[in-house]
Amino acid sequence: MSVTIYHNPRCSKSRQTLALIEEKGITPTIIEYLKEGPDAATLKDVLTKLGKSPRDILRKGEQEFKDLGLGDASKSDDDLIAAMVAHPILIERPIVLSGGKAALGRPPEQVLEII
Repeated sequence: MSVTIYHNPRCSKSRQTLALIEEKGITPTIIEYLKEGPDAATLKDVLTKLGKSPRDILRKGEQEFKDLGLGDASKSDDDLIAAMVAHPILIERPIVLSGGKAALGRPPEQVLEII
């Protein structure tokens, strides 16, 4: 089984999610998305697999969210995706992909449904 995690090693939820995956005997592909963020097409694919909109996975507490005015309801999904591609810190984490499905590790146990 191929499992990928969009991971931030500084985030406790991300570390907990990675540990849960590894406890299941799975060695996932780890993408440190702050270093190698997804492109727009990848992010759209992940959103489809999550069944979420860009607004659903935006980190609203980040300074970039405020600076870019992303709370403005008139911002389109494409605007939000472009902002997340340019500023990956805005993407909620961790996101785990497995078997054509995706789950947000908030709480970490949520990813167990797809692995």
